[in-house]
Amino acid sequence: MIRPIGLAPCASKPEESRGRLYPEAEHAVRSPFQRDRDRIIHSTAFRRLTHKTQVFVYHEGDHYRTRLTHTLEVAQISRTISRALALDEDLAETLALAHDLGHTPFGHAGEEALNAEMARFGGFSHNDQTLRILTCLERRYAEFDGLNLTWESLEGTVKHNGPLLSSGMDRAVPPSIAEYDRRHPLWLDSFPSAEAQVAALADDIAYNNHDVDDGLRAGSAVRSADEVRRLKAPVVGFSSEMSRNDRALKEFLFERMYRHHRVNRMSSKARRVIHDLFSLYLAEPQCLPREWRDNAGGPDEPQTARVAADYLAGMTDRFALDEHHRLFDTYART
Repeated sequence: MIRPIGLAPCASKPEESRGRLYPEAEHAVRSPFQRDRDRIIHSTAFRRLTHKTQVFVYHEGDHYRTRLTHTLEVAQISRTISRALALDEDLAETLALAHDLGHTPFGHAGEEALNAEMARFGGFSHNDQTLRILTCLERRYAEFDGLNLTWESLEGTVKHNGPLLSSGMDRAVPPSIAEYDRRHPLWLDSFPSAEAQVAALADDIAYNNHDVDDGLRAGSAVRSADEVRRLKAPVVGFSSEMSRNDRALKEFLFERMYRHHRVNRMSSKARRVIHDLFSLYLAEPQCLPREWRDNAGGPDEPQTARVAADYLAGMTDRFALDEHHRLFDTYART
């Protein structure tokens, strides 16, 4: 395939970026979206993905996918699709690399367990946690907390699965996203850019291992990136036939793999580990490491719950298991 010359009218143009919350001078050789990508790759949260579960915990075997290998597959697919559609490859890759940063240890079982523990404190979602990492928890710069990514990267990350506000929606916007949106509005009631839609589609393709050849459709009356956001439906998606195949494969995976007894046993163990650790940190915040304890409140206070959730969500599978062993095994060294 010959690479398209120039970007499509609906592509996000780096020179038209809405900028960053904290203004920075442009780089001489890298576009704003390239800089966003590089900041994510060099972040602590990105490195931790190598020891976070996709489906099977790390000690189940050396050849299972981790969050990191899955993320790299999503990034590769996003670049390929974006190139074919003449979209901005750097933005699509950035969104693919960022989309799972907020995942807890132990995959979706860990997220469900932490959400249950955080229910009376506003709940927990990996999408909300990803924004916390990008705007608050990563501390690499003296001038600001977070990575200070462009508006387009943050918008595409929080709307990875579509609008967060629209008529007929009864779920609340996650608290960290709502708080950030008050300072730096992210158009929560619209679809994200075409690049963000590509990254979401690539996520499906990666974990389903589907062929992309005829799995795309793109609208042709769209003249700008903002028109993509104002539409009432996504412009990037599977064909009807591929959608049917996608649903069939998902049903097969849920029945034959996600509900397999080994996955169920791991999920059960994950829930116990998350429950035990969260309950201890909430009741006894002095058990948190000093840099985390200094930001916590008293026992059973919302601020302590938030710090405990941030600390837990950042753990790898291995660290969470080791921490549980240290804190709950009577004979373990602390």
